[in-house]
Amino acid sequence: MTDKKKPVVIIVGAGFGGLSAARALAGAEVEVVIVDQRNHHIFQPLLYQVATAGLSPAEIAGPIRSIVSDQKNVTVVLGRVTGVDTVARTVRVDNSVRAAKLRYDWLILATGARHAYFGNDHWEANAPGLKTIEDATAIRRRLLWAFERAEMTDDPAEREANLTMVVVGGGPTGVELAGSIAELAKAALAKDFRRIDPRKARVLLVEAGPRLLPSFPEGLSAAAKASLEQLGVTVRVNARVMDCGADAVVVGEERIPAATILWAAGVQASPAAGWLGVEADRAGRVKVGPDFSVPGCEGVFAVGDTAAIIDAAGVVVPGVAPAAKQAGRYVGDQIVRKLAGYAPLPAFRYRNYGNLATIGRHAAVADFGRIRLTGGLAWWLWGIAHIFFLIDFRNRIVVSLNWLWSYMTFGRGARLITGMSPARPVAVRQEESRPVDRAA
Repeated sequence: MTDKKKPVVIIVGAGFGGLSAARALAGAEVEVVIVDQRNHHIFQPLLYQVATAGLSPAEIAGPIRSIVSDQKNVTVVLGRVTGVDTVARTVRVDNSVRAAKLRYDWLILATGARHAYFGNDHWEANAPGLKTIEDATAIRRRLLWAFERAEMTDDPAEREANLTMVVVGGGPTGVELAGSIAELAKAALAKDFRRIDPRKARVLLVEAGPRLLPSFPEGLSAAAKASLEQLGVTVRVNARVMDCGADAVVVGEERIPAATILWAAGVQASPAAGWLGVEADRAGRVKVGPDFSVPGCEGVFAVGDTAAIIDAAGVVVPGVAPAAKQAGRYVGDQIVRKLAGYAPLPAFRYRNYGNLATIGRHAAVADFGRIRLTGGLAWWLWGIAHIFFLIDFRNRIVVSLNWLWSYMTFGRGARLITGMSPARPVAVRQEESRPVDRAA
């Protein structure tokens, strides 16, 4: 599989961090092995567009083999990593055909994260999160089926429950999901049904903290809340979710019947720290050194959502795509310098080029430090930035044309229901919307 005469760099995960590391190693005298359990790289910041029928999966994803096909020192292994032996320097990979141990000289763990339910993992079946293409298409199916069931039923309470969508978590993903669902209901689906009016759908965004977008300045958080409310989204802050059932969510003391509950409230790192037997933070991220090296594990690095790091300026490096790309490139360059016998790079310093979040059609917020933007200009900047960072030129053209068409027609062409209808009870009693009696 690899040339044993050359050092081997194994990269686990083909997300932003992993691919950036691989590209930094292009031309280096190493064999690069990328291991991922899926055969495609996805542009995660646009997953919510797939989930709300704005884009199709192929428009934000590309085959890993195709992406690295021009890099002759890269081999791709499709499989799931089940463990790491830091003494023997091997990675255990299982691809359902056979298990294998791959030897490495350097190991880069860029395994990303999944949604966290804060000890309530049983909620996941009722309130899915959004991290993969599978998540996005399942959410799209759930949303579109809710409107179909509302169209079919004669029960007013059942119809109201099917037309109620709850998004838990007021970070960028939650804000973008809520705004996009509201637009889907009030514009794209407005003329598609005969027995219901999709514009009457209720979209509720629930945030446990005091404001939306806590990583943004307070003024931009307030602007985001105002834009969402203008779209018809009901925003509740300082509101804690107590339970997520099959047909309702409990917020504080109130039980709200809802056919669609979506989770955007937290993330949990991959089990990489467990593979290595090293210290992790509360989110499961590996605590790494200033160069992303894992203490006590020679030749092992962790980047992106897998790593917990404070940079040279004392800034906590966030779990966002630009940070992962910078980290991957930094570690790749570090390995190249070691191979050449040069002095190592100075401690990593994160360059924050700005935070952006979109709320809906022609509405977004952008934080560039001293410059803060809202409204249409921020929305255009958000769109340009996301298209610029897409995987390849073809995807950029396709996404640009689709967005232009959607903007002009208020349409969403990816409204496909694939797979089976989610098995969800829809028998809802009128009194279920009353506050829960804790004494009962």
